[in-house]
Amino acid sequence: MTGWHRDGYCRTNASDLGRHSVCCVVTEAFLSYSQAQGNDLTTPAPAYEFPGLKPGDHWCVCAPRWLEAHEDGMAPPVRLESTEISTLEVIPLALLQASAA
Repeated sequence: MTGWHRDGYCRTNASDLGRHSVCCVVTEAFLSYSQAQGNDLTTPAPAYEFPGLKPGDHWCVCAPRWLEAHEDGMAPPVRLESTEISTLEVIPLALLQASAA
């Protein structure tokens, strides 16, 4: 289950320092990039009920991480309708629209 609240929605609150607000369709390239950055999203973590991600899965990505991935040419497509509006405090709307799934 994705999202800061683990409820399937990319919504955040003040305690979410990572700002998990960008709903993405993860790609193999992004998963490899994320792992190279120290965040392995493919390996299951049963203790956290995390099955591991595979290409095509939807996931709430941290806005700063998505922007970093974009700058490195590795950002996954964005599902605008499921991305929290607070994301615009970090990422310009035009950038998100250009990356819309």
